[in-house]
Amino acid sequence: MYFMKDIVRDGDPVLREVGAKVQFPLSDKDKALAANMMEYLVKSQDQDYAEKHQLRAGVGLAAPQVGVSEMMAAVLVPDDDEDEEKPLLKITLINPVIIRNSVQRAALSEGEGCLSVDKDVPGFVPRADRITIKYDDFEGNSQTLRVKGYPAIVCQHEIDHLNGHLYYDKIDKKEPFEIDPSTVVIS
Repeated sequence: MYFMKDIVRDGDPVLREVGAKVQFPLSDKDKALAANMMEYLVKSQDQDYAEKHQLRAGVGLAAPQVGVSEMMAAVLVPDDDEDEEKPLLKITLINPVIIRNSVQRAALSEGEGCLSVDKDVPGFVPRADRITIKYDDFEGNSQTLRVKGYPAIVCQHEIDHLNGHLYYDKIDKKEPFEIDPSTVVIS
């Protein structure tokens, strides 16, 4: 499993690289990468475990964030309205590409954060409210996933990592809290 010491921080060149496509069949190294990224997310959302091991809670973790320049990311979005054992979205995206996105924009009311960015960078991060992702599963079969709202924002954040972008690249530098009035603001 990964710990905070394993998370690559802003300024490391790997965070600005476009990741290599993952090859199939998956190597043992890639299987371990996928398992360790998801385990970090699960353990970081367990308040007692996270506190004991000083983990920052995460809902997504991309391979570049642990120093691996490959197209793989883990996403674990809890369902706050339901049983903690049934997340809203739990998936490993391999070679993901956004193939459709809505015109409707969305942003988180408190802005975004990132395990790789220690400083607070305030501002709205406008993203598509709904997206369709084409990705490979663990067997290399092509799959599609449609997500909206918060899970869509998380997936876009992680896919950005795979393409060398950080969330604060999308914040308007002059007016960080100005967005189009039609944007859905998610709290």
